[in-house]
Amino acid sequence: YEFFRKVWRGSRPAWGEFSVEIGMEFVGEPPWMDLDNLAKALLDAIKGYAFHDDAQVARLLVERRPAERERIVIVVRKLDSRFLRATLED
Repeated sequence: YEFFRKVWRGSRPAWGEFSVEIGMEFVGEPPWMDLDNLAKALLDAIKGYAFHDDAQVARLLVERRPAERERIVIVVRKLDSRFLRATLED
């Protein structure tokens, strides 16, 4: 929650439909985690910054993928093309 307050400071939630992409990037063996739980927690955290309610999410992609460093990448697009992006890193 605090992370989004810093990264998306000044952004105002919008009405309409959104597309959200969440990428959990890992190094080594994939972490054992339910991606649906990760998605729910992150959607709740960005509520009030990108959109008013997570019911506005019309498209949701959540994936685990190998990478050079561990982080979570979130891309939020209003279906009329405006987008916000945040990256959570250790």
